[in-house]
Amino acid sequence: MLKRTSSLLLALLIALTCAVSASAASAEEETVIRLSDAGVTVNGQAASSDPGSAVYVGAKIVYYEAGRGSDYGEGTAADEHTAEEAAAHTVVTITQPGTYRVSGALSAGQLAVDLGNNAAEDPTAVVVLILDGADITSTVAPAVIFYNVYEPYSSTQDTKGVTDLSKAGAQVVLADGSVNKATGSHVARIYKEGSTKKLHKYDGAFYSKMSMNISGESAGTGKLYIAGDNEGLNSELHLTINGGHIDIQSQDDGINTNEDGISVTTINGGSLKVNAGLGAEGDGIDSNGYLTINGGTVVTQSNERSPDGGIDADRDISLNGGTVIALGTRNDAASSGSKQTFIELAFASTQAAGSVVKLTDASGKTLLTHTAEKAFQSVTFSSQELARNTEYRVYINEVQQQYTGNSFGMMGGFGARPGNGQAPGEAPHAGGQGQGPVPGQTPPEGSGFPGTRPEGMPDFPEGFDPQQNRPNPDSDAVGSVSFVITDTVHSFSGISDSADASGKQRVTFSVNNGAGLTGSASGIKPTWTSIEASADVSDRDVQITVTDVPSENYSETRLLSELQGSLSDILPEADGTYRLTVAVVSGNAEYAGVSQWQFTIGGLPFTDVDPADRAYGAIKTLYEKGVMNGTGTASFSPNAPVSRAAAITVLGRLLEAKTAESGLFPDVKTGTWYSGYVGWAVDNGLVQGDTAGKFRPDDSLTAAHMQLILDRYAALSGKEPVVLSSAGSQLTRAELAVALAALL
Repeated sequence: MLKRTSSLLLALLIALTCAVSASAASAEEETVIRLSDAGVTVNGQAASSDPGSAVYVGAKIVYYEAGRGSDYGEGTAADEHTAEEAAAHTVVTITQPGTYRVSGALSAGQLAVDLGNNAAEDPTAVVVLILDGADITSTVAPAVIFYNVYEPYSSTQDTKGVTDLSKAGAQVVLADGSVNKATGSHVARIYKEGSTKKLHKYDGAFYSKMSMNISGESAGTGKLYIAGDNEGLNSELHLTINGGHIDIQSQDDGINTNEDGISVTTINGGSLKVNAGLGAEGDGIDSNGYLTINGGTVVTQSNERSPDGGIDADRDISLNGGTVIALGTRNDAASSGSKQTFIELAFASTQAAGSVVKLTDASGKTLLTHTAEKAFQSVTFSSQELARNTEYRVYINEVQQQYTGNSFGMMGGFGARPGNGQAPGEAPHAGGQGQGPVPGQTPPEGSGFPGTRPEGMPDFPEGFDPQQNRPNPDSDAVGSVSFVITDTVHSFSGISDSADASGKQRVTFSVNNGAGLTGSASGIKPTWTSIEASADVSDRDVQITVTDVPSENYSETRLLSELQGSLSDILPEADGTYRLTVAVVSGNAEYAGVSQWQFTIGGLPFTDVDPADRAYGAIKTLYEKGVMNGTGTASFSPNAPVSRAAAITVLGRLLEAKTAESGLFPDVKTGTWYSGYVGWAVDNGLVQGDTAGKFRPDDSLTAAHMQLILDRYAALSGKEPVVLSSAGSQLTRAELAVALAALL
C-alpha cells in the first residue's frame, strides 16, 4: 500500500513538473514588446536595429512624400508629408512568426509585421499580435500594418460570404482588461517606378494586406480604439471580428475590405461601434464583397450628408445573429436569406442628430431605443427578439410613425385598379407606380399578388397594359402604423409622423399634374415637370428623395426649394428600378405627409434576376413583350413553380393565340383568366386531360409535360422543336421563360 502511494505521489509530482514546464515554455514562446518614445524594449532588452532580428527598430516608414509630382502617385496635397515628419516616426517591425505581446506608447511611430515576400504561401508564417495596453500614433501612415504573412485564401476565390480565418497569418488579440489605441493616417497610391501600377496604397489607420482575424482573450474585455484621418480598420482581402470591444472613428469608411466581389467582412462576437464619415463621405462598414454578421453587438453610423450607409456591401449582407443597429443616409439592403429576422426603415425625410428611434411590439414592450449621434434617413435593426408575423410600432422622439411602402411596393388603392389578365402570382407590369398588399391584410381578388387568383379579369390587346405608369389611384391613402415583418416583407419606406397620432394636418403630393412619374428608356431620365401639394407647405419644408430598389447604389435627396425649375436633376439615368419619395420634412409643427412613386429605367425591375443568369435575356424579352410579368413590384421569382393554367396562358400570349372557350374540361370554368387559352390549346391538340378527363389548372407543371406540349407545337407548326434543359422536375418560371423565348 505504501509502495502504491509513493508511486501515485511520484506520478503527481511529474505531472505538476510537466505542467509548470509547459507553462514556462509557453511564457518563453511569447515575445514581449514594450513601446516608448524613450526606447523600445524586447523581452526587457533594448530592441535591435538589425533587420535580421525577430523584432527590430529603424525601418523607414512608407508614406506619401511631398513634392514628388504626378509621376509619383495619385495623392493630393492633403495626402503629402515631408521627409522630416516621416523621419520623426519610430517603426517597430516584426519579421518572424510567433506570439508578440505589445504594450506602451509611441507618440510618433508604427507597428509593422513583415515576414517576407514568400510568407503568403507559408502556413507557418503566422503572427499573433496581443495588444495589451498599446497606444500608437502615426501622422503619415497606418499606426499598425501587416505587410506579408500567411494568406489562406486566393484573391479570386468566391467564398459566398463564409470564411475561416483561424489560421490566417494576421492574428490580433485584445488582452483582457486592456485599453489599446491606434491613431493613424493613410498612404495614397504610390506608383511602381516607371508605371502607374500600385506599389503602395494603405487607406486605414489599422491595416492588413492579408486576411486578418481579430479576437478577444477569454473574458473578452479588451478594448481597441481606432481613429483614422481617412478610413479606420482595413483588410485587402478578408476580415473577421470574433470578440473584444472595438470603437472606430474615421473620416471616411469605418471598416473597409476591398477586393471587389470577393472580400468578406465577418462579425462573430464582441462589440463594435463605428462612427464613420466624419469628413465628406463614408460608410460605417463597407465590404467590396460580402458582409456576414453572426453575433455580437454592432452599432454603425455613416456620413449624414453623402448617400452612404451604416452597412454597405457589393454582394450579400447576411444578418444571422447578434444585435445590429445601422444608421445612414442609405443602408444597403440585407439579404432575404439572412437567418435572423431584421427590419429596414427608410424615412421619408432626414431625421436630426439626437433623435431617439424606438421600436416596440403591440403590447408596448421596447425592443430598441437608440439615440442617433448624427442625422440619418435609414435604419436597419436585427435582433434575436425580433419575430416574423408580429406587429411592431416605430417612434421618433416618442411620435408614432407610419409607412406608405413596404417590400412589395407602394400602398393604397387596391380596389381601384383594373386587371390586365396576368396569371396567378404575377404582379402588374411595372413601369410606374407599384402597389402591394399591406402586411396582415388580404389582397383583393384580381390584385395579382402571390396567393391571389384574379378570376374574371378581362383580356386586353397585346401590348396594352392598364397598369403601366399609373399614378397612385388613391392619393388620400393613409399609411399604416402597423409594421409587420413576414418571410417576404422586412423593409418599409416612406416613413413619417403619423398625422393621426401627431395631430398634424395630412398632406399629399402629386407630380406631372397627377399623371405620375412614367418610366423611361435605357439611359434616359424620366420626365418630371411639376409637383403639387394638397396644402400650402413651404418649398423649404418639402424633401425629395430618390433611391434604387432595393437600396444599393443610388440615393439622392434635396429640398424642393433647391430644385425649383430643375426637378429632373435629382433623377438617375442608369437602368434600374427606383423609388421617388416626396414628404414634409420631419419636425414640421403643422403638416405631415408622404407620397411615393416607383419607376423603371430600361432593363428589368426585378432584383432577384441577376444579369449574369442564363435566363436573364429570356425573362427580359418576355417581360418587355408583356408575356410574363413579375410576382411583385421588384421580384420575378425565377425558381417558383408554374401552374398548368399559367403555362398555357403565357404560351398563348406569346403566339398571339385567338382564344376560344371549350367545355371539354369540367374543372375549367368559362370566363376565367385562362379558359380561353386552354380552349385554344385544346383546339390545336396541345393539351389533353388526365385519366378522369380533367385539366387540373392549379397543378404545377413538370418540365416533362411542358416538353410534350412544345413537341406537339413543333409538330403542328413545322418549327424546330425546343428542348428544355430539365425534363424531370417541376418547371420553374425561369425555365419556362427560356423555353418560350426560343420560340421567337
